[in-house]
Amino acid sequence: MRRRPGLSVRLRLTLSYAGFLTVAGALLMAVVWGFLLRYVPDNSQGLLGTSPNRYLLVRTFAPAAAVAMAFLLVLGLVGGWFLAGRMLAPLTRITAAARTAGSGSLSHRIRMEGREDEFRELADVFDTMLEQLESHVAEQQRFAANASHELRTPLAISRTLLDVARRDPARGQDELLERLQAVNTRAIDLTEALLLLSRSDRGNVTRANVDLSLVAEEAAETLLPLAEQRGITLDVTGGTTRTSGSEELLLRMVTNLVQNAIVHNLPTGGTVTVHTEMRGDASVVRVENTGHRLPPELVPTLTEPFQRGTDRARTDEHAGVGLGLAIVHSIVRAHDGTLDLVPGPTGGLLATVRIPGKR
Repeated sequence: MRRRPGLSVRLRLTLSYAGFLTVAGALLMAVVWGFLLRYVPDNSQGLLGTSPNRYLLVRTFAPAAAVAMAFLLVLGLVGGWFLAGRMLAPLTRITAAARTAGSGSLSHRIRMEGREDEFRELADVFDTMLEQLESHVAEQQRFAANASHELRTPLAISRTLLDVARRDPARGQDELLERLQAVNTRAIDLTEALLLLSRSDRGNVTRANVDLSLVAEEAAETLLPLAEQRGITLDVTGGTTRTSGSEELLLRMVTNLVQNAIVHNLPTGGTVTVHTEMRGDASVVRVENTGHRLPPELVPTLTEPFQRGTDRARTDEHAGVGLGLAIVHSIVRAHDGTLDLVPGPTGGLLATVRIPGKR
């Protein structure tokens, strides 16, 4: 936005300081002059004598007052310019940091020293904002790189299958179509997951009254065939747990948690427990499963996109798209909640979601 040039803040502050000092000096001299003239007799002739009179007072005081006023004006301009520069120095550093950030460098920090005041508070807030922006941009760049890689994989597989079919026309079409369908299904699932993650990251949540206990039962009913296929016992407990949010997103959140608990479980005979409850002012969903022991340092990375267990998300039929817990984390944040992941003492993972409740 183009603006007309104007006086700088430093110059305006300087003129303000000088003007205030000059006016204050003029008022002080006017009061002194008026007070003195009130008690000095009038002698307009200016006769020789030693007694004070108004004529002599005016002759001696007026030039001195003019010199003093000129001195105050110069002092106000010079001192005001110096003081304004000292006062605005932190703002100059903040402006320089903003220009640096605007050029694309988010690693710069102001790190204002000294005691706390308004400028230092602004600098600290600006540093925090830059840190969050740098982290967000790095996360988005990493996510874009991973997403492009994951989307490239099914496309490359499809091209390979088509090349094989073109070189070998006698190859069975049924097998080719089946493999192409599986690859395309995975690509579609990945695209839908990316769109859902983007939607929840934007925080576009249409809120309604939702009972998380019913959501948990629906998610468990949907995933029951998968649990039975893997020999996993699926148990849902808890009472009415009301909150305000998007029923569609909350259903996807619980479904992803339960599906993750089923897939990453013992080969046979494992269990998955889903529990909902009101805890104070929070609605809580807890999903716990049996499984292999997880290293504590691995747990914080599970909500990153395209992370799966100890390995990166693979493209086999059971690997998913590597966005399950990332979507859960994004949905929880969109509902102003928290997601806690804790490795179980004997193995498996305990996931606890807390969302502001509604009684």
